[in-house]
Amino acid sequence: MQEASKSLLSAWESFYVIVGSSGAALTGLQFVVIALITDTHAKSTNREIDTFGTPTIVHFCAVLLIAAALSAPWQALSSVSLFLGACGVAGILYGLVIIKRARTQIIYKPVLEDWIWHIVLPITSYVALLTSAILVRNHGSGALFIVAAVTLLLLFIGIHNAWDTVTYVAFTLARQDDKSTESEET
Repeated sequence: MQEASKSLLSAWESFYVIVGSSGAALTGLQFVVIALITDTHAKSTNREIDTFGTPTIVHFCAVLLIAAALSAPWQALSSVSLFLGACGVAGILYGLVIIKRARTQIIYKPVLEDWIWHIVLPITSYVALLTSAILVRNHGSGALFIVAAVTLLLLFIGIHNAWDTVTYVAFTLARQDDKSTESEET
């Protein structure tokens, strides 16, 4: 069983090197996005950043964590199962926190796309991760495909949400800044 576990996980090594590196690099780029937000004069509070910016970092870091952990020399799939289960539960609980934050922040009212990309897809990803944790012991290969899909989905969620934030800051908040500057000058 021990050799089968190692062989099963080693087949994914290149995938997790690529995905984990991407998660790490995109985490750094998200810091640039946050720096852009702080350079605008538009109203914004920590609530909005905690609701829309921080989860992006969390998802990128989850990708990095999963990639690093599944590249580790596990002795048995039962340990991998426990790790994936813990990550899944943590992600689901964090998703519930984000729901509360999205409902209580006041500067920006989330639209349907925001609910899908910031709440529904991430929680679905973490539920799938928890499911893979349950399945990995008896259906190792199939469960690892679920984990791979989850890491890619979290990566794409992060990319979408970072891009959404940049475009919102660049176009919506920048226009608000321009209008407020024009009204101050007149």
